[in-house]
Amino acid sequence: MDWLFAPFEVAFVQRALWGGLLVSCVCALAGTWVVVRGMAFLGDAMSHGMLPGVAVAALLGGNLILGAAISCAAMAFGVSMLGRSKRFAPDTAIGLLFVGMLAAGVIIVSRSQSFAVDLTGFLFGDVLAVRSGDLLYLGVALVIALVVAVLGHRAFVASTFDPRKAHTLGLHPKAAQVALIGLVTLAIVASFHVVGTLLVFGLLIAPPAAAMYWSDRIPVVMVLAALIGGVSTAVGLLISWHAQTAAGATIAAVAVGSFFLSAIIAALRDRFGARRMGAASVAALAALPLVGCGSGESAVVEETPHGFVAGAEEMAEAQSRLIVADAGTGEMRVVDLLTEKVTPIDAFAVKAGSAQTHSAGAAPGAVQLAGDGRFGFVSSGGRLSIVDSGAWTVDHGDHRHYYSAPIRAVGSGDISVGGLSGAGRSSAAPGPSAAPGASGAPGPSGAAGPGDAGGPSGAPGSSGAAGPGDAGGPSGAPGSSGAVVSAHSDPVVVAVVSDAGETMVFDRAALGEGVAAEPRRIDGIAVPYAERLIVASAAGRVEVRGRDGAAGEVQPTTCPDPQGQAVTRRGVVFGCADGAIVVAQRDGSFVTEKIPYPAPPADRATAFTHRPGSTTLTALAGRNGVWTLDIRKKTWTLTPIADAVAVNTAGEGSSLLVLTRDGVLHGLDPVTGTETAHLALISGPVADHAAIQVDPDRAYINDARARTVHEIAYNDNLRVARTFPLDIAPSQMVETGL
Repeated sequence: MDWLFAPFEVAFVQRALWGGLLVSCVCALAGTWVVVRGMAFLGDAMSHGMLPGVAVAALLGGNLILGAAISCAAMAFGVSMLGRSKRFAPDTAIGLLFVGMLAAGVIIVSRSQSFAVDLTGFLFGDVLAVRSGDLLYLGVALVIALVVAVLGHRAFVASTFDPRKAHTLGLHPKAAQVALIGLVTLAIVASFHVVGTLLVFGLLIAPPAAAMYWSDRIPVVMVLAALIGGVSTAVGLLISWHAQTAAGATIAAVAVGSFFLSAIIAALRDRFGARRMGAASVAALAALPLVGCGSGESAVVEETPHGFVAGAEEMAEAQSRLIVADAGTGEMRVVDLLTEKVTPIDAFAVKAGSAQTHSAGAAPGAVQLAGDGRFGFVSSGGRLSIVDSGAWTVDHGDHRHYYSAPIRAVGSGDISVGGLSGAGRSSAAPGPSAAPGASGAPGPSGAAGPGDAGGPSGAPGSSGAAGPGDAGGPSGAPGSSGAVVSAHSDPVVVAVVSDAGETMVFDRAALGEGVAAEPRRIDGIAVPYAERLIVASAAGRVEVRGRDGAAGEVQPTTCPDPQGQAVTRRGVVFGCADGAIVVAQRDGSFVTEKIPYPAPPADRATAFTHRPGSTTLTALAGRNGVWTLDIRKKTWTLTPIADAVAVNTAGEGSSLLVLTRDGVLHGLDPVTGTETAHLALISGPVADHAAIQVDPDRAYINDARARTVHEIAYNDNLRVARTFPLDIAPSQMVETGL
């Protein structure tokens, strides 16, 4: 029976179940009257009438549930007012408002391409995203609905069957009609988060209609409708889990199916007699629990459910967050992009820029930040601190797991970044005994798999890379500041690269438990990939090593002067003096391929940016252009643009997002280089540490002078969707949770 109970062991499915049960109770109270009084058209119209309120709320960046409530209330008010007219039937008013509100919503939605993504959950439901706070609201809605149903029961019954007698008895049928419309409005607003505006009608009507086949007493119908709705929720979630279907739509489909099943059973009952059908029904119900147990063997229950991570909560969607750092003070904040909550990190725990930690040659207070998709690695004065953002994704290929955990500081600046004193560095690979987690088994941290390292790899200001023209580099030449350049991880290790050409390898499971031990150090740029470490040395040699750093297979293709690295779904990319190389695993073996520049470049790519998972990389080409590297097509494209300070793209076919020094954000066609949109975003000259982080829906740009992070809808003419004001200057920024 593990197939039956395993889905409900996951926290977000449990919340979805409770949310569905509460909604079923609310809909049972309102839906029964909708069915009894023949108000189905009204319920359908009001459910669709929510769309303009949701669209306007999304456009203004407000609360979508509040927008839905306002729109639905306006619809109810309009129905009540127009329904009093004696010139036409109430259905005419409902139909006009239905079409008008739906048309207004479609017009508003059509104004923004990005709404196609933003409003999907509100059109078709997002029951798996129900949060604990939503359950509280649903509980309050149920209490209100119960109070209205109990207090208005006599008036509802009387006005349903004889409005004149209700008026004679002083039951105020007009007030009862308004209260009933309010009850329906409450049910629709409460349930659209579960099944969406387009499917809420099914959950409102189907269970009460099915219950009508089994009883003709209104209180009993309400109880049966709540039970049918609750069973539909549980069965729908179960089917959705195993069949990988949309949860809200599946729940609505099961609810509608319950109506037809009730109709069929009632027809058979009427034809063959209640006693015989009752016995058959009891036999069927008795046999139902035996499904899946026919082998006679006891089911083996996993001690650890699939996807379980100790100390973390599995979520229904990616928990996108930003880690930002003030380059002057070292103070840090974590911005939750879903809840907009800003969490300060104890400055004394992560501040690495104090006078006591400065080393020779390091600029006081110069903070650099890199991210691997969960952790932020902060360097300053040759010291390293680590912050756990508490958000990450595990990609299993055919499905993903999203996790949330407490935000905390892991390290406190007690780890030295290599390249200053040379302590702990080794030109030869360390022995296997030094490998943390070298067994190859995924650690309990639930880290993202290969190719899922979050954040751009070596982006200027984004992951701490030195910008073009900065001193230092992977060769460890004089002038290296001991700054982190990039961070990548797999389920076992995290590799953090410094501008001195050294890689620090951490045990990711230990970091997930809050322990930052002294890392192993490898001379060269090392990137985790396919349970190996791909290492590019300063001399240009590319080698595939084990996770323990032991010497491995040297690749025939070299990479002179490696600078810039990225992990994509097609392999690991290293930027070289003559182009780029891609190291990939194919049929169990590793192959390398060179993608040369089309011509000797005046300004090579030294730091790549890209959307996690994308095979299209971008990089600055000095100050007069940007590079686009398409791994799939194996091509470089140079797009001229003056004074570029940051660049990124959402992937193949998407516009290039380029921020220039005058603070203007440009959208450029990746093929022709022509400008498709522009936005004056930042006032005054932009510093070199500006960053553009891109995820599947939005782009984020830090504005250190205004102490703000801007959220950009890059598919909607660079519209500013939201702004996040901060109490520090967000000089450095990485995104996690993807």
